[in-house]
Amino acid sequence: MARAFVSVGSNVDRVQHLKHAIEELSRLYGPLIISPVYESAPVGFEGAPFYNLVIAFDTEERPRQLVEQLHTLERAHGRPPKHGAWVSRTLDLDLVRLGELVCEQPVKLPRPECRRYAFILKPLADIAPHWRDPEDRTAYIDLWRKFDQTSQPLTRVELTDT
Repeated sequence: MARAFVSVGSNVDRVQHLKHAIEELSRLYGPLIISPVYESAPVGFEGAPFYNLVIAFDTEERPRQLVEQLHTLERAHGRPPKHGAWVSRTLDLDLVRLGELVCEQPVKLPRPECRRYAFILKPLADIAPHWRDPEDRTAYIDLWRKFDQTSQPLTRVELTDT
């Protein structure tokens, strides 16, 4: 059993898609650890602001199975199978870490984006502050403290329909 960390984001019907993603991940994987939700500007393109969070859960699935399941959930929420990285999206689910696994395929784990983007690093630091990056052993809370937080501002929001 390994703890999976999944970055969840949406900038189209944000509340609806994030609530459904939480429900579906709970149904599939059981108890979830859910970070606060943050609003952030899109990175790399012009578009509506995103709501982002990180969800953690324990699983015995291998990375390939887990990534395929996440892509199935994305498609169920209207995301095309072949999607560009720099476009608006109904639902974006990225496996960013799986236990202590370090690998290159089917995705690089841990994802380098964990250190690069506030919308992943801050929620990780919220729910797993003392977890250490499996490659250099730096705790997520320490990575967040060193992060230039003015470069990618986040606003904490409640996931409500209003």
